[in-house]
Amino acid sequence: MYFWAKLPQVQHYAILTDNRSNQGQLVQDLMAGKPISGLEALAKKKGALFSRSEIQRYMGEEERHDIKVLGQQSGQPLKTMSSGEQKKALLNHLLKRLPDYLVLVNPFDNLDSRAQDELKERLGAVSKKVALVQVVNRLDDILPFTIHFARLKGNELIFYDNVQRFRAENQCVAGHFQATIPPPLHPVKNKNEVLVQFSNVSVSFGEKPVLKNIDWTIKKGEFWQLIGPNGSGKTTLLTMITGDSHKGYGQNLTIFGHKKGSGESVWDLKQHIGYFTPSMTDRFRGYHTLENMLISGLHDSVGLYVIPSDAEKRLANQWLNVLGLDDKSQTYFHELSSGQQRLVMTARAMIKHPLLLILDEPTAGLDDQGADLFVSLVNKIAAESSSAILYVSHRKESGLKPQKVFELQMTTKGSLGKNIEVCK
Repeated sequence: MYFWAKLPQVQHYAILTDNRSNQGQLVQDLMAGKPISGLEALAKKKGALFSRSEIQRYMGEEERHDIKVLGQQSGQPLKTMSSGEQKKALLNHLLKRLPDYLVLVNPFDNLDSRAQDELKERLGAVSKKVALVQVVNRLDDILPFTIHFARLKGNELIFYDNVQRFRAENQCVAGHFQATIPPPLHPVKNKNEVLVQFSNVSVSFGEKPVLKNIDWTIKKGEFWQLIGPNGSGKTTLLTMITGDSHKGYGQNLTIFGHKKGSGESVWDLKQHIGYFTPSMTDRFRGYHTLENMLISGLHDSVGLYVIPSDAEKRLANQWLNVLGLDDKSQTYFHELSSGQQRLVMTARAMIKHPLLLILDEPTAGLDDQGADLFVSLVNKIAAESSSAILYVSHRKESGLKPQKVFELQMTTKGSLGKNIEVCK
C-alpha cells in the first residue's frame, strides 16, 4: 500500500487598494522579497510583476533599442498589439521565468469582456502551481479562488479573517454632487443639430481592414457609450473625430458641419471638443493650483500663461464647488488623489461647454468609490448641459446612464457598427 503526502494548498492573496493607498511602495517591497506582515510566506521567494507599467517598460525598450522581449515569438511590436495581446505576451514571458508568485496589479483594466474571461481562465490554471497576489482597486476584480483578503490603507495592510467581513466593510457608497453645473462664459454658437456623421466609412491599415461601412450619427446633447473588443477600431474612430488621424480624409465624414477634407484645420475641430483620458494627467506635473488648472481649460493650454479675469476665477470656483473642492482652489493639482484629479480634468474639459465631450477609458485604475463619483459627475453633465458625450470604456460601470450605445463588432473584413437604444 502506498501513502501519498497531501500537497499543500497554494496560497492566494487579494489586497484591495484605493487611490490614496501607497500601492507603489507595497509592490516595490513585494518584488524586493522584503518581509511584509501577513505576507511572510512570500519573503525571499521569487516574484514576477504583471502590470501595465511592466508592459510600458518593455514597450520603451522596444522603441529605444528595438529589442522585442514580449513579442519575440511573433515578432510583432507591442505598440501594434491590443491590450489583451500585450497582457497575454507579458504573462507568457513571466511564466517562463518560473516565479514562486505573481503580483497582479489591476490585471483586468483596459480589457474587453472576452479578454477578461480568457485571462481569468488562464490565471485559474496558473493558480494551481503559482501563488497569486492580486493588488486591485475593484472588489469585482478579485479572483474566486482567493484565500486571504486585506485592505491597504495608506501604508498599513489590514487583513480580514473571512471574506464576508472583508466585502461588507469595503463596499463603497455611491457619491453625488449637489451644486448645479455653471454655464459657460461664452456659449458656443452652433446651428447644426448633427455634430458627427459617419456615412459608409471604411478604414484599413495596410492590408488589415479595421472598420467596415460605418454609419453613425451623433447629435447635439446625446449621451453615447462606445464599446467593442480590444482592436475593434474604437481608437481609430476617436482619432478621426478629433482630427488626429488622416484616415478621415476622402471619407464621407462630417464633423461639426464640415465635410472632412474641406479645408478645416485640426484646431477648428479641437476648439469644439473637450477630451479626457487618464494619461493626460501626466502633462500636469508642475505646480498648478486647481483654480489655474480649470482656467487653463478656457485657453487650451498646459499651465496658465495669462492673468485670469475675475469672471474666469469665479467660473473656476463655481466648478470647484460642484466637485466639492471649493476649499481647495489654491491646492496644487498633484496633491489630489487620482479620483479627484480626474474629476478636475473632466471639469477642465467641460468648462467651455464644448459641443462634444469625449471620455476615453476614464475610470481605468480608479477604486470603486472614485469610479462611482466619476460616473455621478458624467451623468450630471449629461443632464445639465447641451454638450454631447462620448464615453468609451470596456468596463460596465453600474449607474452610468448613456442614452445610446454604439457597438463595434469585429469581422474578418473589419468591424461593423451597431446602434443600440438603451431602455430606461
